[in-house]
Amino acid sequence: MRRNNQDVPKPPITRLRCAIYTRKSTEEGLDQDFNSLDAQREAAEAFIQSQRREGWIALPECYDDGGFTGANMDRPALTKLLRAVEAGELDCVVVYKVDRLSRSLLDFTRMLSVFEKHKVSFVAVTQQFNTSTSLGRLTLNILLSFAQFERELIGERTRDKMSAARRKGKWTGGYPVLGYDVHPSGGRLVVNEEEAERVRAIFALFEKHRSVLRTLEEIERMGWQLKSWSTKAGRFHPGGPFDLNSLRRLLTNIIYTGCIRHHGKPYPGEHAAILAPGTWERVQNIIPERTAGARGRSRNKHLALLGGLLYCESCATRMVYSYSMKNGRKYPYYLCLNAQRKGWAVCPAKSLPARAIEESVLGRIREGSSGIVGVAIWEQMDRVRQVQAIQAMVERIGYDGAAKQISIRFHPAVGPEAQA
Repeated sequence: MRRNNQDVPKPPITRLRCAIYTRKSTEEGLDQDFNSLDAQREAAEAFIQSQRREGWIALPECYDDGGFTGANMDRPALTKLLRAVEAGELDCVVVYKVDRLSRSLLDFTRMLSVFEKHKVSFVAVTQQFNTSTSLGRLTLNILLSFAQFERELIGERTRDKMSAARRKGKWTGGYPVLGYDVHPSGGRLVVNEEEAERVRAIFALFEKHRSVLRTLEEIERMGWQLKSWSTKAGRFHPGGPFDLNSLRRLLTNIIYTGCIRHHGKPYPGEHAAILAPGTWERVQNIIPERTAGARGRSRNKHLALLGGLLYCESCATRMVYSYSMKNGRKYPYYLCLNAQRKGWAVCPAKSLPARAIEESVLGRIREGSSGIVGVAIWEQMDRVRQVQAIQAMVERIGYDGAAKQISIRFHPAVGPEAQA
């Protein structure tokens, strides 16, 4: 007898676990009862509901990135989503539009490779395409290219607008500085008279002592703090204590003259000046100019053996490598970071001679280490010391002379070697 088609058992429906990802570039409107993230999630849930006959189900876990750009992958919800993909906790990623997941073609390609590796599909609710075909992949790449182009175009327009505003002397946002408040309507600065008097007093103290450290000691003695301010949402940011860097930024900030700096050029600002004419210029002639190395982040360019390893016992803070020059001779030492930022008076230990502490540590390693590991540690540190000696010779005789007497060879297997 011929069997009826209705008697043939239907294959079981495969359960497809769907994770919904939403993103918004700015925090504007996120405090509303129904915001952009909610709208994206609602559209994705409706799409998943339409596919329920195929076994699609929406996972209750929320992957929402509010106030994060799509130009990179530094987003908490995206990181959480990728971890769930690698853990096999989902089968499909659903977004409202492709650019909600990423606006970078390179980043999106990386994420797609992760999805494919763990057999996770990707669906955009408003942009239907099939990545299993060459035409679908081409369509996806075109969409991503336009998304990246749109992001870059928005960035260029924003930068051009801010540049034009700063050239007209407008305040374009950021953290307010001591002496000024942001106008309630936004967009410009107004003088805070109480703080303005404090700013004038700080400039007067520096002109009197002609030292950043002495000025910082006077500020700490009087208990003055940095700017306290609140965001539009009401979040309060208390002002912390001054240190050498924050005091230097205040003394070199041209905003107190009523000007705005843009690309190194001053422009007359819309805000009122706090300092009397000539005060800021006199201070700039006194304050020492910081070198490029001091402005940048240290990368142990001096090959300090104990860089990042020493801590001050008195202050429980890190000690950094530094040196002083006297009669053409270099004197290296490790300085307490607390003393460097707030002055030598705050730390009883202050500094340690670099050569003495390094030799002491190397001696302990040589005495207490044995076997292959101990020999390897000593040899590696000895190579570093060789390079240090080469650098010292270069500093003494100059680069032209050193080029004739010294050749440095780096080999990946044995490290730096020096020949005189």
